[in-house]
Amino acid sequence: MQLEIKPSGEACGADVSGVNLSEPLDPQTVAAIRAAWLEHHVLSFADQAMSDDDLERFTLYFGPFGEDPYIAPINGREHVISVQRDADETVPIFAETWHADWSFHSNPPAGTCLYGIEIPPIGGDTLFVNQHAALEAMPESLRSKLEGKTAIHTGRSAYTREGTYGTMDKGRSMDIRISETAAQMQAHDLIYVHPETGRAAIYGAPGYIVGLEGVEEEEAGALLGELYRWQTRPQFQYRHKWQAGMLLMWDNRSLLHMATGGYHGHNRRLHRTTIGALRAA
Repeated sequence: MQLEIKPSGEACGADVSGVNLSEPLDPQTVAAIRAAWLEHHVLSFADQAMSDDDLERFTLYFGPFGEDPYIAPINGREHVISVQRDADETVPIFAETWHADWSFHSNPPAGTCLYGIEIPPIGGDTLFVNQHAALEAMPESLRSKLEGKTAIHTGRSAYTREGTYGTMDKGRSMDIRISETAAQMQAHDLIYVHPETGRAAIYGAPGYIVGLEGVEEEEAGALLGELYRWQTRPQFQYRHKWQAGMLLMWDNRSLLHMATGGYHGHNRRLHRTTIGALRAA
């Protein structure tokens, strides 16, 4: 197969054509997709007629399955979840804040695959922000304050009983399973080296990050606020617009992402798999 890679022209992202993801891929094609993924961080494949079997097969080209412990898989599958919202839902949009998937795990996933099944005619874009670019453009006055810092991550604000998706979250079509295990703390370097490219990046964002090891709460909060304002600047962003039959894959190790709304009155449904880490971050 002859791949064609068309960069988005924004801070990350590229469209890929010339490949049929409903069929098995040869090793050379997989290697070319991986190289493009590592270069552009987000790849989109339009006009793909994929089953859940196809989605799972594609995911396994790039690593083992990752875990999605707080979202139930769809019936008959262990590794496919449904990211969905019904037309009349009024609860907050799922994942409408900047984050890296499951950054509060000890070994967070390498990436995510998301396949569009039912896509509304308006809204529902996914935003990405390139954390390599944000770090490389960062003023030395800020970077010097971040170097060597260890961030404390937790999912307590989202997936515990008191969290966003906890006991007060009623009328949601997604099958989210809360657990007090989400309140556990996990430390990760705030600036770390990507395990495949060797390129430094910022890892994570306030929300899942609740503090810095060895730094007083007030000082840590101020520093994390300064970081957040920098790392999410528009010049580091890419806005992805969805189509039905489109597969998107992104690198969880080099990006933050967030969902957007704007499609009330329309159903939205995508199937998602997680690419597990090849080795500890």
